[in-house]
Amino acid sequence: MDENALKERLLKENAEFKKLFEEHQKHEKKLAEFKGKTHLTDAERLEEKELKKKKLALKDKMYLLMRDFQKSI
Repeated sequence: MDENALKERLLKENAEFKKLFEEHQKHEKKLAEFKGKTHLTDAERLEEKELKKKKLALKDKMYLLMRDFQKSI
């Protein structure tokens, strides 16, 4: 099963994966807003840095779930 198909299946069947995915998307949207600005305040730069860390941690958790699911099928 390819990665996209696996993600789609988990989004439908796994509540934890869906929650992680939605939170990841929320952070992605906020980071895109920061990227669209010409200047960030110190607080925004700090928030951007924290969001990147959180987004990466979420991605790691999603990939672990994907790996575990793939092993089980």
